[in-house]
Amino acid sequence: MNLFRSEEHIRNWSRFDPAAEQGIVPLADVVRLFSLDMFKKRLEPDYATRSRSYAGEFLSAVAELGKTRPFWRM
Repeated sequence: MNLFRSEEHIRNWSRFDPAAEQGIVPLADVVRLFSLDMFKKRLEPDYATRSRSYAGEFLSAVAELGKTRPFWRM
């Protein structure tokens, strides 16, 4: 993960790959994704049995952020 000050800095980075453009995510959206049960409940004893619902919640959140291209598919 690389953190940049702005999208402009990302695009000016010498190693920027336009094919990975869907991977540009504002920090507030990253915080939102990492606050989902998929990440918060990893140490719960029933995590594996509930992982499908956690994945569904994650994919729904990703879709709400407009990230629907193959870059985001599991």
